[in-house]
Amino acid sequence: QVQLVESGGGLVQAGGSLRLSCTASGRTFSRYAMGWFRQAPGKEREFVAAIRWTAGITDYADSVKGRFTISRDIVKNTLYLQMNSLKPEDTAVYYCAAGVVGNTALVNQYTYWGQGTQVTVSS
Repeated sequence: QVQLVESGGGLVQAGGSLRLSCTASGRTFSRYAMGWFRQAPGKEREFVAAIRWTAGITDYADSVKGRFTISRDIVKNTLYLQMNSLKPEDTAVYYCAAGVVGNTALVNQYTYWGQGTQVTVSS
């Protein structure tokens, strides 16, 4: 049983930083990609960033490029999202996801999801 547990969300002022973590368990992820998605109230879940677990190849949504950095610790089986220069429009529930995916930006490509962590950016 794969489990993904996010942490690190919270309330921050615009321009501030947060680091999200996602601890994965239940299998090896060598063939997987892992990603971060977010969902604001009344909006669809959207892609934020992803990383190929073994190769370390990353992908970002245009809205976060240059501000967010995705990384992983293979030994700890943990995924991270460093978020800098946060904006009020970054406010959302952030989800960690894992799967054997082709297009890392597509929500429906991922099999496993965490419970989400709230990020609120005040202006």
